[in-house]
Amino acid sequence: MKKIPCILFASLLLSVQAFAEEINTMSKLNSVNIFRIGAEMTHTAKAVLQQGNNEVIIEGLSSDVEINSIQVKCSGNATLMSSEFSKDYLKNQEDKNTNKLQDSISYYEKELSQVQAKLNTNKELGELLRANKSIAGTQNGLSVAELTKMMDYYKIKSLELENEKNALNEKSKDLTLNLTALKKQMEVQSRKNDKIFGKLTLQTICPTAGTYTFTISYYTRLASWNPYYDLNIENTEKSTIGISYKAKIRQTTGLDWKKVKLTLSTAMPNLNKTAPVFKTWFLDYVYAYDYNSRDQFSQNTIQAIASPELMEIADEKVVASGYGTQKEESSSPLYIVNGEPMEEWEVNSIDPALIKSIDVLKDASATSMYGSRGANGVIVVTLKTGVEDFVSESESSIDVSYDIDLNYDILGNGTEQLIVLKEQSLPAAYKYYSAPKLDKSAFLMAEISGWENLNLLPGEANITYDGTYIGKSSIDPSSTQNILNLTLNEDKRVIVTRRKMQDFSKTRMFDKDKKQEFAYKLTVKNTKSSTINMILKEQYPISMQKDIEVELVESSSASVNPEIGVLTWIFPLKAGESKEFTVKYTVKYPKDKTLNF
Repeated sequence: MKKIPCILFASLLLSVQAFAEEINTMSKLNSVNIFRIGAEMTHTAKAVLQQGNNEVIIEGLSSDVEINSIQVKCSGNATLMSSEFSKDYLKNQEDKNTNKLQDSISYYEKELSQVQAKLNTNKELGELLRANKSIAGTQNGLSVAELTKMMDYYKIKSLELENEKNALNEKSKDLTLNLTALKKQMEVQSRKNDKIFGKLTLQTICPTAGTYTFTISYYTRLASWNPYYDLNIENTEKSTIGISYKAKIRQTTGLDWKKVKLTLSTAMPNLNKTAPVFKTWFLDYVYAYDYNSRDQFSQNTIQAIASPELMEIADEKVVASGYGTQKEESSSPLYIVNGEPMEEWEVNSIDPALIKSIDVLKDASATSMYGSRGANGVIVVTLKTGVEDFVSESESSIDVSYDIDLNYDILGNGTEQLIVLKEQSLPAAYKYYSAPKLDKSAFLMAEISGWENLNLLPGEANITYDGTYIGKSSIDPSSTQNILNLTLNEDKRVIVTRRKMQDFSKTRMFDKDKKQEFAYKLTVKNTKSSTINMILKEQYPISMQKDIEVELVESSSASVNPEIGVLTWIFPLKAGESKEFTVKYTVKYPKDKTLNF
């Protein structure tokens, strides 16, 4: 008896679904939250539904969807009974550019075909003419006049055929070039339009008839963004560096994002990860040692040479400036928009989304700046001028998000598009660095303070000096130091040499051991017209065995790190000045062994 109600309900549900009205509607992409890999896309769609059961097919979704991530909300009191996602391989958007390209390709193919046909006819006529040029010699009774006439005809006709052939070949060449270019453009256009769309079929029950709004969100893998930086240095005499933080966005979701609000997130969606657990750790002997493993060695760092004044600036927090919005009533205030007077009606016509701040000045503060014109108060309006003015940054416990209050068009063909997130000027100190054992170049470097507050990510950086592009670098904000070191460029005007001193480098033999002595001279010369701060590094070996003895004999007053065997000199170098440093060390080891010198 308990099974009867269930059977009746199922039968009733099937009967209701059988009479469900199928309604197709196209969705509109409103916003996209782009992660480092993947994106959450949000669409809206409207449909006029009847009372009772409805089947709604929402089209215009991406074909690449993480099924389990689909979320559907419906306005009103409609009940969502079921949802089914599928791909539509037949529906495609009509593209006028593609049609024009195809028409042009057909035209040029037809023209080229006609030219080829004329060339073939020309070839056949030429062969016929050449086959019959000896006809005069095989016929008897031809007069001199007839023979001359035949020769003139052959000459004229041959020349006509040759000229026609050359003209046809030239036309064929031009047609082929144009046809090749059109076909290449067609390939690009085809990639834009080679789209498979997704659609969502919903079963709903509505208490009343009316217009309902559906909000659909889902995760797709086919979008990403990567950080990119522009570093602008006016000159090394100034203690600042300009950083432009940008995002490279690309997407191949199958949809062209048109007038879409973007949010960039530094998070990486956790789709297939689980929290780790420990397994038994079995301790055993290690029978081999990998001398080439980088993990076995401590890493060296590049020292900071920032001045005390710069360090004081670094201790201050970098805070983005902003203004609160105030509202003040006045009979006839003076309106100033971006420094220029403006009428009240003009100010009222400004889109509020383009206003960065509004400040109200009264009494003395107004008259002191604007004289008698400010007697009734001054309303100062500052408009948003750069893209960074439309970007708001928010930080949560798991990521940093950048909400961009602008509508963007991002094509779905995978082409990268650059977006400016923010621009900042930071305290910087400039120095030169060289490790001539590894590279005899002298590198101009910048020490940046206050970078911790920028929420930077690892990425490439373009470097411009005084408005001129000088190269690329990379930013690695994973450093735990208070100073961020950026390699800017190699400077040929700072000359660094490293020479082995043969008179002091020799080998001595003992009963059981061999002792080798090494000596190197390092020279740094500044050919620039100004004083520079220089960091010079050299290295000596560290023993890994008891029977290998290493002794640092001379270091020229360098700062020595005995754990990793690195010597460091930090010194100013005046214009035209050069300095020399000597490094000597000995290595004693069993003479029947060979070391990895």
